[in-house]
Amino acid sequence: MILKSATIQLEALACPSCMQKIESALKALGGVEQDTVKILFNASKVKLDFDEEKVSIEEIEDSIKKLGYEVIKSKVK
Repeated sequence: MILKSATIQLEALACPSCMQKIESALKALGGVEQDTVKILFNASKVKLDFDEEKVSIEEIEDSIKKLGYEVIKSKVK
């Protein structure tokens, strides 16, 4: 297991339901540590930890994009 931490900058989030949709989609992805998913509504950022052997940052970004949200940039540590 190779855990990485990611911070993903999104376009502005319009409402709390946007936040809930993104959170649910990310928690459903295999390899994302569910208890680490945090949406920072006012900053339009997502923070999470994921297992790089099970899911890539690109797959995480694609999951967000499929919901109709624009990913500005991602930072992985």
